[in-house]
Amino acid sequence: MGDFTLEGSQGRYRLSGVADMSSARALLERGYAEFHGQPKIEVDLAGLTGADSAGLAVLLAWISRAHASHQALRFTGLPATLAALARVCGVEAMLGSAAATA
Repeated sequence: MGDFTLEGSQGRYRLSGVADMSSARALLERGYAEFHGQPKIEVDLAGLTGADSAGLAVLLAWISRAHASHQALRFTGLPATLAALARVCGVEAMLGSAAATA
């Protein structure tokens, strides 16, 4: 399993480590558990040292769940490599202003 850390509380979190195929399932579930019941969620991604399409899929799934739960979710510190992957996949706008400024 990939090595990641999702730390925080009260709607403010920091994701660090690797968000990839080996960590995606655990990361997805961890985010769902942490974000449950939070009206506003901010996730700082600046600590990511690696990510692939599976990591991007986790972020998109979190967005979908937040939208369905009427939660506001915002990403900050989007690494340039992840922003580039989102651009290539045509989902940059879904990640919000963090992707546009990375």
